[in-house]
Amino acid sequence: MTEGRSPAENFKRALSGATRAIARECEMNVAFDVEPSGIRGGEIHLPVPSRELPPVEVTKIRGTADSLALRVRHHDQKLHALHTPHNEIAKAVYDAAEVARIEALGTTSMKGVAHNLDAVLTESCESAGYAEISDRADAPIADAIRLLVREHLTGRPPPKAARALVDLWRATIEEKAGDDLHALVNQVGNQDAFARLSRQMITHLDLADDPSMEPDSDNPEPGDDGDAEMDQQGESDDQDGEATGQLSSLSEDSGDGDIDDIGESEAGDGSDAQPRDMGADGDPGGRPQQWPSFKRNSNEPAYKTFSSEYDETIRATDLCDAEELARLRRHLDQQLQYLQGAVSRLANRLQRRLLAKQQRSWEFDLEEGLLDSARLTRVITNPMHSLSYKQETETDFRDTVVTLLIDNSGSMRGRPVTVAAMCADILARTLERCGVNSEILGFTTVAWKGGRSRERWLSSGKQKDPGRLNDLRHIIYKSAEEPWRRARKSLGLMLREGLLKENIDGEALIWAHSRLIARPEQRRILMVISDGAPVDDSTLSVNSGNYLDRHLREAIDWIETKSPVELIAIGIGHDVNRYYRRAVTIVDAEQLGGAMTDQLASLFD
Repeated sequence: MTEGRSPAENFKRALSGATRAIARECEMNVAFDVEPSGIRGGEIHLPVPSRELPPVEVTKIRGTADSLALRVRHHDQKLHALHTPHNEIAKAVYDAAEVARIEALGTTSMKGVAHNLDAVLTESCESAGYAEISDRADAPIADAIRLLVREHLTGRPPPKAARALVDLWRATIEEKAGDDLHALVNQVGNQDAFARLSRQMITHLDLADDPSMEPDSDNPEPGDDGDAEMDQQGESDDQDGEATGQLSSLSEDSGDGDIDDIGESEAGDGSDAQPRDMGADGDPGGRPQQWPSFKRNSNEPAYKTFSSEYDETIRATDLCDAEELARLRRHLDQQLQYLQGAVSRLANRLQRRLLAKQQRSWEFDLEEGLLDSARLTRVITNPMHSLSYKQETETDFRDTVVTLLIDNSGSMRGRPVTVAAMCADILARTLERCGVNSEILGFTTVAWKGGRSRERWLSSGKQKDPGRLNDLRHIIYKSAEEPWRRARKSLGLMLREGLLKENIDGEALIWAHSRLIARPEQRRILMVISDGAPVDDSTLSVNSGNYLDRHLREAIDWIETKSPVELIAIGIGHDVNRYYRRAVTIVDAEQLGGAMTDQLASLFD
């Protein structure tokens, strides 16, 4: 060891050199910070090692570094995006296969790298609880595919902690796509051929996209103009697309950030397929109405729900007692201390812009009104001068209401939902000072894996194509008329363990839109904060793979083209531009405050 340096510093220097060597990028910067691991801005970001450097931590950081270095060396993001499916489940499987390919190249050529990657994989399987899984409904197919592809490419069996997961899927996958798994072995060094075979495997597994959503079967070669949407996705090389799935992303451990949101299995939200009648207070009530007809391919089934009997629209105060709400609010206030300065500055800037639009102005040189003190000299010298008066006028500032619709899915757990709650709190206060009404809503599901709707479907004989098969939970944190001081405790509910489950974005969007339409304000703005596409395992397991995705697109298209509501979206670690016309993607949750205020401020410019 170098004298004068701590063991941790020596470890960081040695690991940085090894990482650059594996990546074959001698000039690449390797940074150690508290942010999630990944590749951002052309730099590899790794966790900060502790002073004690326990062996388990050393192996884990080495494995993370090796995974990221191999990605730099063997992965072309634009080529990957060129073949990426639109369907979220198919996309998760496609991404998982690519992760297995990248790491297999290092595993088969470097013994030390293989050991480090195996250690990280084992730890991830254990933390995900895969050893306890006994039902296929709880076993993500993308993670099973990654382990099976890894087994075929390297000859290494799945970790003991993941054997139960793989055994649930092995027979089905090998029966339908066994030949594809064998074919992948011969193309491990050719990313383009490997990607095409992965798409073929997805088709054989009956996970392929709907034909109307598919890119041309004869995909253009890299460098062609090709598919504009794929090119847009390919611009995410500098983002840490920290995924919410389990193995497919390895989250912060492997930092598979450039592979967008691999295996997003823990999302959560929902809402009725049709907007409900609006009561006097703006809350839905009564029977669902038919949502305006969407543009739909004649071959596509209409979106429907198996049962809306168990759906609920509920106020945050009804989901837990006052004591727990107060405790959660105290926790949120503690978190606000760390973000208060930066977000408050942005909120103040928004407040100045809004107030500037509402300020009064004066008309001068009038024949009647208030005497203009600046014209006193003229009045004295010529009392008969007629243009010495002024009159106050008020600028035309239309009444505005802003609805903030926050994804309360499992993939938002941790820092993303905490930052969303903090920003919602500050935004509500800021808009209230400016005389702008604001509403804060959340969406998730009542239960994982379908809840009572799925139980009813099972007991009624498992009808084919049942439609949405989960119980929706729509949460009102703050209604538009409610002052912030009364709703402040409710916002802490987002931090409650067990609240965040799955997400059905299309119905949540319709619900929030219906509430906005019932408002009396002249201008209505709907801002959606989400970290991914709709995911509900129960629904997607018995309908087409793009069932929820297609419905979300239809709802967005209708609002953007036919509704007076102005729609804005902010994606956290996930590119939502492929859904929304007006959207911004942020890599780190801390950027959310700036994105929210900037987007709103631009509407008033």
